[in-house]
Amino acid sequence: MPKKKILVIGGNFAGLTAAIHLKQDLHEDVDVTVISDSDVFKFVPSYIWVPFGKRKPGDITFSVAPTFESQGIEFVLGEATRIHGAANTVETTKGMFPFDYLVIATGFRNQFDVIPGLGPGGHAFNITTLEGAVQTHTGWQNFVNDPGPVIIGATQSAGCFGAAYEFLFNIAYQIKKHGLKKRAKITYVTSEPFLGHFGVGGLPGGEKLLQTFLNHLGIEAITNVAMKEVLPGELHLEDGRVLPFKFSMIIPPFKGAEMIFRSGDIGDEKGFVPVLDTYQSARYRNIYAAGVAAAVNYPWHSAIAISVPKTGFPTEMQAKVAAKNIASQIRGEEPTEHKDFGDIPAVCVMDAGNNGVILLSDRMLPPRKFGVLIPGPQAHLAKLMFEKYYLWKASHGYVNLP
Repeated sequence: MPKKKILVIGGNFAGLTAAIHLKQDLHEDVDVTVISDSDVFKFVPSYIWVPFGKRKPGDITFSVAPTFESQGIEFVLGEATRIHGAANTVETTKGMFPFDYLVIATGFRNQFDVIPGLGPGGHAFNITTLEGAVQTHTGWQNFVNDPGPVIIGATQSAGCFGAAYEFLFNIAYQIKKHGLKKRAKITYVTSEPFLGHFGVGGLPGGEKLLQTFLNHLGIEAITNVAMKEVLPGELHLEDGRVLPFKFSMIIPPFKGAEMIFRSGDIGDEKGFVPVLDTYQSARYRNIYAAGVAAAVNYPWHSAIAISVPKTGFPTEMQAKVAAKNIASQIRGEEPTEHKDFGDIPAVCVMDAGNNGVILLSDRMLPPRKFGVLIPGPQAHLAKLMFEKYYLWKASHGYVNLP
């Protein structure tokens, strides 16, 4: 019997986890190939530290080719340009690749066009990409020499509110450390209905805790608002308010990879792949999607559009579910792993410079049996330790470790 061909598009959190998990589970029974337009694994949670010189790109990245090679996985550095679901093939810049099973782990693209003035060449920095974080570092250095009002925010339809809060508290810490607090008033602008919603409906006591943090740091919060545009030195809100700034960092919404848009019936209007709770494509049962690439439904509609956070922990869990189900299919069994996004536990560490908050709950989305926020300096230490642990784990292929 010929070996089954498994193709994985993407080599970061979801792609690396799924590919190695499958190879370690099925060994010589499968050929696993990873196609990615980047040969570098990037530890996204640490981008918040790059602007302040606490991390350099080399501190939070590693080359994936040696990792895949050590696991017997073929790595192709190239861009996937189109999926032909019915034909079981993927077009790439390195040729056409057939597959028996496909894992789409393409991550996200920034939707900078949500409002004018965002993105490269715009008037606000971003930390959702490594390149953006490096550019923000330059902006921060200039700001230290010429301080003024600061705006940190997340636009309508954004979902990565955790990164916005982390950067907010880190810049507040750095401003105080540089003795600039009296010259750099900070305003947090968010589409969340209330502080601490995070795109997951909030956790008990979260709004009060975050308001306490902001009051202590002298930060003004503007919630439940949509942004209109960013001009040089000004953020215009849809309600008519104009907020001046000397430095701004704004989190945009995410959209799927361009390849998904070009692949016809694979994705939705945002470029994400509708999936079952097995992470199989709703249309093709031998195609899976995990991480940001997978479309997620959420149980509410707010006055200002927001999305859900597709962060590292649920991404890794989705990838493992997908890998186990592909292994079951190859063994002639039905997929047995089921884990809806809302059922995934929430485990998050929100850093605040030298402090932070650990967020835990039994489910990512309500209804929940419990949810708790634990503030304190141990959160900062936990994030530092987790960074080192995860980079070691991923680079060595130990994907079965917690």
